[in-house]
Amino acid sequence: MCGIAGIVTFDDRPADRSQLATMTDALQHRGPDSQGAFFDESGRPGIALGHRRLSVIDLSSSADQPMANEDGRIQLVMNGEIYNFKALRSDLEQRHTFRSQGDAEVIAHLFEERGVEAIAALDGMFALAIWDGRTRQLHLARDPLGKKPLYYWHDRNRLLFGSEIKAILAGGAPASLDTGRLGEYLAYGYVPTPNTLFSGIKKLPPATVLTVGQDGLVLSPPYWKLELPPVGATKPVRIEAAAEEVRGLLTKAVRKRLVADVPLGILLSGGVDSSAVAAIVSQLNDRPVKTFTVGFEGPSFYDERAPAREVASFLGTEHHEVFVKPDAASLMEKLLYHYDEPFGDSSALPTYLVAQEARKHVTVVLNGDGGDEVFAGYGQFQLALAAERIPRVARKWLGALAGWLPTPRNPRGMARRTRRFLLKASRPLDERIFAWSNYVDLPALERLSCPQLIDKEKILASYRQALVESEHASLLSRLGYVSVRTFLLDDLLPKMDRMTMAHGLEARSPLLDRDLMEAVAKLPDGVKRRGSKGKVCLKEAVRPLLPAGLLERPKHGFGVPIDAWFRADLSEMVNSTLLDRPRLGDFIPPSALQSLVAEHRAGYRNLGSQLWMLLTLELWLRSLGGRSGT
Repeated sequence: MCGIAGIVTFDDRPADRSQLATMTDALQHRGPDSQGAFFDESGRPGIALGHRRLSVIDLSSSADQPMANEDGRIQLVMNGEIYNFKALRSDLEQRHTFRSQGDAEVIAHLFEERGVEAIAALDGMFALAIWDGRTRQLHLARDPLGKKPLYYWHDRNRLLFGSEIKAILAGGAPASLDTGRLGEYLAYGYVPTPNTLFSGIKKLPPATVLTVGQDGLVLSPPYWKLELPPVGATKPVRIEAAAEEVRGLLTKAVRKRLVADVPLGILLSGGVDSSAVAAIVSQLNDRPVKTFTVGFEGPSFYDERAPAREVASFLGTEHHEVFVKPDAASLMEKLLYHYDEPFGDSSALPTYLVAQEARKHVTVVLNGDGGDEVFAGYGQFQLALAAERIPRVARKWLGALAGWLPTPRNPRGMARRTRRFLLKASRPLDERIFAWSNYVDLPALERLSCPQLIDKEKILASYRQALVESEHASLLSRLGYVSVRTFLLDDLLPKMDRMTMAHGLEARSPLLDRDLMEAVAKLPDGVKRRGSKGKVCLKEAVRPLLPAGLLERPKHGFGVPIDAWFRADLSEMVNSTLLDRPRLGDFIPPSALQSLVAEHRAGYRNLGSQLWMLLTLELWLRSLGGRSGT
């Protein structure tokens, strides 16, 4: 795991060497072990590649990057891990000379033979840049799911790219706000791919190659897509057979992610997903694996330590715990630094802290990310399926009736939940799914902010695109696909990457293995979700390996007690940041902010997630110094 950066010049000026050094220095936390650079000033375009290395496989200097082929005409910098590099290497060794034992050199030789088609042959998580001196083209590529980040910016004279936005800003790209994206951030807590809140800075989409040459930029069609079977095309399968297949594929996925020349552990949340990974690792290892868990002072609902401790004891792991008091205010600036953009998901905080503890003991961790997407675990999937079973005319009539009724005051009461369900169920499919998946629903967004920020078409675009791409599949499959293309891509994966790499810690996600995902996508809906029970075949697959009580434990997300925090420990921070001449006042009426805070403090609504999202946005706007773009 590493950090990469680079410069492409389209005019006659060579890339600035000191500027590249500044860009790679900005990524030192991602690669604390070594650094390297490559420059080609022999023609147009000019190229500079920079690399910061976190040594994981082949710890010797022979595996340092940039990595070249034999004649040096292919130069590579990469962030990530390639799990099938040994199989690829065994074939390439017949025709090439290797100087390292790592995976990066395999890519350089594979690209020499296959060109851009080599990217689709890679099984792993990666963001990479390949300079082809033969054609004088740079190829930027990202893994199929977008596990590893890659950003770029360009004007007429040059292109800058990097693993994080801070590297691009260090290269001289303007740090200006794209106000046209604020509505999306307020809705999601992030800006959907390919855009960012910085004007002109883009995310490279997953499974995509961007080719940069003297003639400009060419973005390829995706080289991989999760294929979903059409409605009615899945073959019936017994749950026992599905569980056996899943267990075999998960074991294979875990095994190939255990390859490392450094200590390895597991982030254990106490839920089914990470516990399943821990169980498989424990079976494959002959020594106790290290596990790490975080818990919070406050309601027991947010303390994962007890269930995680039970799993760790059952599996015989070497277990470590982090106990956190509500000191979010002191960490917010660190979180913003590592994200570069505001990030609305407050679970970044525990992820940062558990990664900090894990790095004291290991360099690589496995996690349970992706279980809800792959195995239909999200509770909102049940709501979406239930709404679809109500006839369309009845949904509209019930929604209108719910809108006429007064809002019950108890935010957790059955009357309040029923009213909320009916209002959301009455909407079109895209708006319905959006409403159950995000921090701020469209009506709430319209009440919160100025009308010019709310572009409904733009906000719903990523959901609509995913729904169109999956329109042939069952609703349950479409729900999972939408989540992969939106929430997983732009929330869960960036959170895990930034918060682990902040400490120079590599994170691997076996449940997001491509072979596993493709196989589970072909299974019938009924072996993935049955009524209120999700992850059915995953639970059956690991039932013999885990405590029985864990599999029956009600699902709840990995989060922090921010509703309580904003009524107590963080209350003063809200006053001084959101209510005292905020920069947000340029976009959101101060009266709307005041009303939001008052409703939350009175207990009329639990708005902690919205307050966190607004707080991080306000702090980020202040860090920009008030500059804004178009």
